[in-house]
Amino acid sequence: MILLDGKKTSADLKVEIAESVKELKAKGKKTPHLAAILVGTDGASMTYVNAKVKACELVGFNSTLIDLPEETSEETLLQEIEKLNNNNDIDGFIVQLPLPKHIDEQKVLMAVHPDKDVDGFHPTNVGRMTLDLPTFLPATPFGILELLERYKVETSGQHVVVIGRSHIVGRPMSILMSQKRPAGDATVTVAHSRTKNLKELTLQADIVVAALGIPEFLTGDMVKDGVTIIDVGITRIDDSSKKSGYRLAGDVHFESVAPKSSFITPVPGGVGPMTIAMLMKNTLLACERKS
Repeated sequence: MILLDGKKTSADLKVEIAESVKELKAKGKKTPHLAAILVGTDGASMTYVNAKVKACELVGFNSTLIDLPEETSEETLLQEIEKLNNNNDIDGFIVQLPLPKHIDEQKVLMAVHPDKDVDGFHPTNVGRMTLDLPTFLPATPFGILELLERYKVETSGQHVVVIGRSHIVGRPMSILMSQKRPAGDATVTVAHSRTKNLKELTLQADIVVAALGIPEFLTGDMVKDGVTIIDVGITRIDDSSKKSGYRLAGDVHFESVAPKSSFITPVPGGVGPMTIAMLMKNTLLACERKS
């Protein structure tokens, strides 16, 4: 069993990105600049955004954080997005999700200019991804592809079962892995809450991508020997034995699944760190496109 170490791989990627930034600066070109908009004080969102700002510092990017109060109106948020769309120094920006309930997330994501949409959520970029055209890939699926490639996990002709159909992970993952690419050429089944006989499907799978948000859902009796497991979930579970009072769990029951796996991502330290690294990579791509 080989751990797909997202922590180490993302660190390697950041070193590579930092080298590219040095080269850009040496040639007198602009420094990549990533901005983030945070609305409200959701704890997890604040943690994510701070991690993104730190990653920018590490690779030599400029970064801007626009911190807005919870009661910010949709109109005000759309005005902030328009300012970033028109600011030539900003190469890419993200609007941290989830947003407060009074704001229409879809409307907000549509307002981000596709050329600055380094999250890869805009319908234009989703369409380009589906047609296998150059675009920004959503950061989490992009990170998973990178892990599979770097660890030389065989995907061609393999049966991949993706559990979950979200627009952020499940759906793009299913499209990308079926395309002609190094971590692609797979036969993909998308399973979800309405899927019957899910265990029958996962027992056939050579690769399982678990992205449904139910902690420790996938257990050892649901997978075959030699499977590759990509665990996208991360949930806080109360645990009085821990100093923090909780532990982090993925969508996979690691103890029972790992012994049967050829490759498996840990939680934490698997897919999570890759997401931030690929956001940096998309920002670098956005900057290079303009030069």
